[in-house]
Amino acid sequence: MHPVLVVDDEAAIRTALEQILTYESYRVLTAPGGGEALAILEDEKVDAMLLDVKMAGMDGFEVLDHIRDMGLDLPVIVASGHGNIETAVEAVKKGAYDFLEKPLDRSRLLLTLANSLSHHQL
Repeated sequence: MHPVLVVDDEAAIRTALEQILTYESYRVLTAPGGGEALAILEDEKVDAMLLDVKMAGMDGFEVLDHIRDMGLDLPVIVASGHGNIETAVEAVKKGAYDFLEKPLDRSRLLLTLANSLSHHQL
């Protein structure tokens, strides 16, 4: 069972993603913001992360910078409802595995997550 960290400041999105991923047999951890996510990463082994870009306090790009500074090697899928090509390019430059637009398409999310885990294991 792969542990996946879902980071989003909207509780409804965290809950929906947790339900979807739990149903698909992932072990789901959630965080409402970047600081909480980084604290979880210090204590837990996580195989992948779903990360919102626009969050109060520490945004998703800052979280990506901290993950790199911590030397963690995990696939991060960045999502945003305010995304555009520039946002997607910035996310990938900062180390994200992929960028998805909100609202998230369930099938695309699950495929991207499975691919990121397979690619990372190679």
